[in-house]
Amino acid sequence: MVESSKIVRPVQGIKDSYLAQARAKRLMNLILLVVFIVMLVSGFNTADQRNAGGFWAGLPNILDFPADVIGEAIARRHLLPGYMVKYFPSLLETVNIAAASTLLGAMLGLVLSLVITRGLAPVPWLIIPVRRVLDILRAIPEIVVALVLIFLLGGGPVPAMIAIALHTVGALGKLFSEVNENASLKPVEGLESVGASWGQRMWLGVIPQVAPNYLSYALLRFEINIRASAILGFVGAGGIGYDLRNTISWGQGKFDEAAAIFLLLFLTIVAVDQISSMFRHRLTNGQPSAKVML
Repeated sequence: MVESSKIVRPVQGIKDSYLAQARAKRLMNLILLVVFIVMLVSGFNTADQRNAGGFWAGLPNILDFPADVIGEAIARRHLLPGYMVKYFPSLLETVNIAAASTLLGAMLGLVLSLVITRGLAPVPWLIIPVRRVLDILRAIPEIVVALVLIFLLGGGPVPAMIAIALHTVGALGKLFSEVNENASLKPVEGLESVGASWGQRMWLGVIPQVAPNYLSYALLRFEINIRASAILGFVGAGGIGYDLRNTISWGQGKFDEAAAIFLLLFLTIVAVDQISSMFRHRLTNGQPSAKVML
């Protein structure tokens, strides 16, 4: 009986300690939730006070602009195909900006991802500094970089391409490095044993293992970059976003053209999304899926 009581006491002590830790964790989560709600409400109130019109005052008018655009588009629906043909070259420019920036960003991101992957990095002390550089590239919005480059280089597609490419390097470098960490090191060790250089070990031992994941992430980033390149057109970086800004700024009388551009962008993004999804599914599963196109 004495031994049994000795066993019960430690078990009871462990249970009490666990319950105390659980209560402390719940209390901390509650405090964090309250702090988050307070910050959210205070931030919204501050933004609303500094807003020109006020959120609550403008809320009843939130559907006025979409109603004007849709109404004008319906009234002049016979002109929409012609407008879509008119702005198709600008759409191609936007897609070209996204494609070029994705290609450049993916190539540089691939190299940097190998440099920052533990176990694969050629110079271990470079891992932390390069990771911080990628963090900075991801943290700075494309529009900020584009505005600076437009000031330096002038308007056009080149600032947009550079801005999106830099952000793509940061995003894909991070994603590619996480993929690299799951690669088997046995081929790398085998190549190293026969005297292969670092580049040869990466090219022959790592990249073939993770290439499908690389391409999957790059295609997903291409979809994102199409949206980003269209947005950057609003600040004078060229492409269909520039035409969209002009038609919206003109006001009524041009809303039908704005609707045509919206429709063209929507159809393009849907098409790219479906094609990319089909390719990603084929890469990961080895065969196309009919469900992807639904």
